[in-house]
Amino acid sequence: MRLGGRIQAAAEVLADLEARHRPVPDALRDWGTSHRFAGSGDRAAISNLVLDVLRMKASHAWLIDDDAPLSLVTASLLRQWGFSPEGLAAELDGDKFAPEVKSPEELAAFIGKDLAEAPEHIQADIPEWTVEHFKAAFGENWLAEAQALADRAPLDLRVNTLKAKRDKVLRALKAPDAHETRFAPDGIRVPAPGGPRRQAAATSEVAFAKGWFEVQDEGSQLAALLTGAQPGEQVLDYCAGGGGKTLAMSASMENSGQIHAYDSDRRRLAPMVERLKRGGVRNVQLVEGAEDLAPLEGKMDRVLIDAPCTGTGTWRRRPDAKWRLSQDNLANRMSDQDEVLDKAAVFVKPGGVLAYVTCSVLPQENTERTAAFLARNPGFEAIDAAKLWSDKVDAETTAPRASDGTGLLLSPARTETDGFFFSVFARKA
Repeated sequence: MRLGGRIQAAAEVLADLEARHRPVPDALRDWGTSHRFAGSGDRAAISNLVLDVLRMKASHAWLIDDDAPLSLVTASLLRQWGFSPEGLAAELDGDKFAPEVKSPEELAAFIGKDLAEAPEHIQADIPEWTVEHFKAAFGENWLAEAQALADRAPLDLRVNTLKAKRDKVLRALKAPDAHETRFAPDGIRVPAPGGPRRQAAATSEVAFAKGWFEVQDEGSQLAALLTGAQPGEQVLDYCAGGGGKTLAMSASMENSGQIHAYDSDRRRLAPMVERLKRGGVRNVQLVEGAEDLAPLEGKMDRVLIDAPCTGTGTWRRRPDAKWRLSQDNLANRMSDQDEVLDKAAVFVKPGGVLAYVTCSVLPQENTERTAAFLARNPGFEAIDAAKLWSDKVDAETTAPRASDGTGLLLSPARTETDGFFFSVFARKA
């Protein structure tokens, strides 16, 4: 397919998303099924266009003064893919599958508009009702933080130190420009490709099949590291999901001690079975039912809560979720977070540690929830996570403190990671 056909396809997928309000992968899959002539490069380019549009949908629409799918795709090509109005016109000239786009003169006027004159939420490319929440989280830097969430995300890998060292994995990887992560000691980063190019298929590498690494954002790696699991300890991963942080902690524990991996939705644990086998992990026990947790009460050295949340910190990877988020969604997640904090706290032994993590940047899910937890549970006290950052991550870099002064708030602009909140408490002896 030439560019014109890819533009038309991306516009069709965006129209489908608008009409049917469903996840991007579903819409892309259905388009691919009904257009089997499209090659893998075409599908990657169309996917990139759709996701790039959604990352900056609000500002695209304001600048081009039109929110029709075709206009949004055109705006993305100019603002994110590096086309000039004349270059785009030349590329589409003679392409019989190309839709009719605005003239180079009209597009030049669009490029010349000043986004600084737009309303704040348009400049930030976030839902209008979230602006005050971003300001509360990030202060005067809120706009840059929001805009950074509209960039493409890199591919991050965590080296499985039970089987390999980072330099060995770097030598084995075929991914272009792979390099060490900035903070995570076992992380590798593959930069996000530009334009139509596909991200490296790391899970097709032989090294992945050997269990040498897992796909995991650097922020998630840091959250597992800061939890501080040590060899020989008893650890409960209370919201284990697919097991990314479970596996990371197992490596930190050098396969000794015991990690009890539990999730209220037992089906989410299923992928972990293969991951544990591939990674050579022997100190993880899957707990399928809440009733099976009873013997662990008051006995855990550490309990990790990777809490259900709105996922605002992952908007680079899931930009469609940004525009579906509602205040009702947020309220529901806050209730879930209070419940999971109280339920998980009973498993921490005196002197033990409770770590609370979200992939959100909203204070309501982060600092407000931890403050409410401490008010309800006087038997716990906050630990300054900045000290953990200095000890385990980077003593030379100022810790990315959250607004409460004790937790940490990671973000694309601050730490070049997804958005993560991390806070930790000790149960009084």
